[in-house]
Amino acid sequence: MSKTPKAPVAAKANAKKAASTTKARASAKPIVASPAPKAKVQSKPDVVKPETAKPVRHTAVPKPAPSAKVTPSAEATLFDGDTVRRLEALSVNIAKATMTAQTVLARTVMKQPDLEAVGAPSDPFQVGPALTQVMNSLAAKPEKVVEAQSDLLNGYLELWGQMARRSLGGDVSVEKKPIKDKRFSDPLWDRNLVFDMMRQSYLLSSTWLNTLISSVDDVDPLVKRRAEFFTKLLTDAMSPANFLLTNPVAIDALLDSKGETLVKGMQMFADDLARGDGKLKISQADYSRFKVGENVATTPGKVVYRGDYFELLQYTPTTEQVYEIPLLIFPPWINKFYILDLQAKNSLIKWLVDQGFTVFVVSWVNPDVEMKDTSFEDYMFGGIFEATNKVREQTGAKTVNTVGYCIGGTLLGCALAHMAEKGDTSIGSATFFTAQHDFTEAGDLLLFTSEHWLKELERQMDAAGGVLPGSAMADTFNSLRANDLVWSFFVSNYLLGKDLTPFDLLCWNGDQTRMPKALHIFYLRTFYGNNALAKGELTLGGVKLDLKKVKIPIYEQSGREDHIAPPASVYKGSKLFGGPVTYMLAGSGHIAGVVNPPAAQKYMHWLNDAHPDTLEDWLAGATEHPGSWWPHWAGWLGKLSGKKIAARDPSEGQLTVLGDAPGTYVLVKS
Repeated sequence: MSKTPKAPVAAKANAKKAASTTKARASAKPIVASPAPKAKVQSKPDVVKPETAKPVRHTAVPKPAPSAKVTPSAEATLFDGDTVRRLEALSVNIAKATMTAQTVLARTVMKQPDLEAVGAPSDPFQVGPALTQVMNSLAAKPEKVVEAQSDLLNGYLELWGQMARRSLGGDVSVEKKPIKDKRFSDPLWDRNLVFDMMRQSYLLSSTWLNTLISSVDDVDPLVKRRAEFFTKLLTDAMSPANFLLTNPVAIDALLDSKGETLVKGMQMFADDLARGDGKLKISQADYSRFKVGENVATTPGKVVYRGDYFELLQYTPTTEQVYEIPLLIFPPWINKFYILDLQAKNSLIKWLVDQGFTVFVVSWVNPDVEMKDTSFEDYMFGGIFEATNKVREQTGAKTVNTVGYCIGGTLLGCALAHMAEKGDTSIGSATFFTAQHDFTEAGDLLLFTSEHWLKELERQMDAAGGVLPGSAMADTFNSLRANDLVWSFFVSNYLLGKDLTPFDLLCWNGDQTRMPKALHIFYLRTFYGNNALAKGELTLGGVKLDLKKVKIPIYEQSGREDHIAPPASVYKGSKLFGGPVTYMLAGSGHIAGVVNPPAAQKYMHWLNDAHPDTLEDWLAGATEHPGSWWPHWAGWLGKLSGKKIAARDPSEGQLTVLGDAPGTYVLVKS
C-alpha cells in the first residue's frame, strides 16, 4: 500500500480556474510540479496553519478537456476497485467465521453437563493445593523471590534497551540471542518490532515463572512436579502464537487469503467439536487418507486364532528359510498393534519377516461395556499365556521368543515372573520396547495416578458404562507434549486454516481403543501408585511375583526423549531381572525411537556391554552408533532363535486360518 503524498496549500492564482471546473474538480487539491522551499528536517512534519501559511510557488495544472476523464487523486488510489473487492471479501469471510464460531460454541455450551449434578470434583488433579504449598514455600524464603524478581527486571531492561536501539535503526544482531523455539521460527516474528517484543516478553516471563516454581526444594517431589506440570501447561497455553491477533503468521495468512483461512479454520473447529460430541477433539492428520488393511497394516499374513482378548496373526514368510524359534509380539492394548506395521517402508513386522523370523502378533480386542470387569490377571492368563501356547501349537516349537511394548511389556514382565515361579520354560527370551517395571521414575504420568484423579477417572468410566473412552488416554498423552500435540495443531488448523497432512503415524494415534475399568484402575494403582511389582509385593494367580527369578536373556530398548517411559525408569526396571540384560538407548521418543527403520538413516543409538547400577554410569561407558538399532537387536535375537528351517506357511500350521491379516479386532472403532 503506497503512502498518500502531502497536498500543498492551493495558491490564489488557481482559484478562478478551479472554480470553472466541475464541483468535484473544484474541491480537489492541485498537484505541485515545482519543489517546495527547503525546510529544516524534523522528526515530525510541521503543521502549518492556513492563516499563516506563505504562498508556495507551483506550476498551474492545466484544465482538462470537457470529455477527458479526471485523473484520480492519490487518496482515491487507496480505494481502487481491487482493494474494495478485497476488503469486501475480507469482511464477509470474517463475518462467516464469526457466525460459525458463535453457532458451534452455543451448541457446545448447551450440551455440557452440570458437573456438580454428576458429582465431578472441582479440582481432580489437586492443582490448587500443590500451588499453595509451592507458594507457601516461596513466601518463607523472600530472598529467593526478590532475587527472581531482580532477574526478571534485569531481563526486561535488557530487552527494552535492545528494542529501543532497534527502533532507532541500530544493529542488534550481535547482542540478540537466537530463538530456537519452533513456535516462533517464522521470519515474520523477527521482522516486526511489535511482534518480536511480544515474543521475547512472553519467553522471558514464562521461563522466569517456570524456573521460579522449579526452584522450590522443600516440598514433596510429587507435589512440586504437579505444580511444575500445570504451570507449564498454563504458560504454553498463553503463548502469543496461539491467538489470532498476536500471531503475525496468522494475520498475514488472513489478509493474504481475504479471510478465507479463518473461515476454513472455524469450519475445522466446528468439525472437531462435532467429532468429539461437544468436546474439542483436535484433528492431527487427514484420517481419510489411510485405511487399515489397505495402505497401513498391509504385511501379508493370516489370523490363526481368535479368543475373547485377542486375535493372533501369523505373517507370511518372505525367505526360503526361517529361524526355528518363532517371535511373538505383545503390543500395548491402549493402542492398536499396527504402529509396528504402518507402511512397507517403516514396518518393523515386515522388516523382521524379511530377516527370516517367523513373526506372530497379538491384536488386542477393543473392549466394550461387557468387558468392564476384565482384570489385569485375565489379560495375563488369557493373553500372554494363551497366545504363547497357541504359537507353540501352531509351529511345534518348544519355546518362543517374545516382545512386550510399553504396557504390553509390563504385562509380559509379570507373566515371566509367574512362569519362573512355576518352572514354565515356554518363553526363551524377552525384548522390551520402552516398557517399565519399576515406576519410581515414571515421568509425568505419575501425576495422573493420585487418588483424587483416580476417583474422577472411575466416575468417567462409570458414566461410559464401565470402560475408559479411547479419547481419554489420548488427551492424557497429548497433554504431556502440549506444544507438539495440541497447540501446534490448534494454530495450524484453526488460525492458519491449513490442510491436514496425510501422516500415517498420526492417523494411527487417532485410532484409539477403550479400556476396561477393572483392568485400568488396577494398573494405575498397583504399578504407578504402589510400585508393587518392583517392591515384590504383587501377587497374580496365587503367585507372588519376583523378577529376580527371571533368568532368561532380556533386551531392554528405551528412548532418549521418551516422556511416557523415561530412560531412567526403564533402566531402573532392567536391574530387577535376575538373568543377562542388554540395555540399549535409542534416539527420539516413545514411538519414533521404536519405529526407526534402517533405510531411514535417522537418529542414533547407544550401547554398553556392561550393566552398572545406574543409568549415569551406563551412559559414561556407552558408545554411540549411527542410525537404527534394529540390526543390532536382530543380531542379538538371531543367536537365540535356533537353527534355520524351511519357511512356515501360516495355512499349513496346526491352527485353522480364520481370515487375512490384519484381522477384525483392529477394525473396531472406539
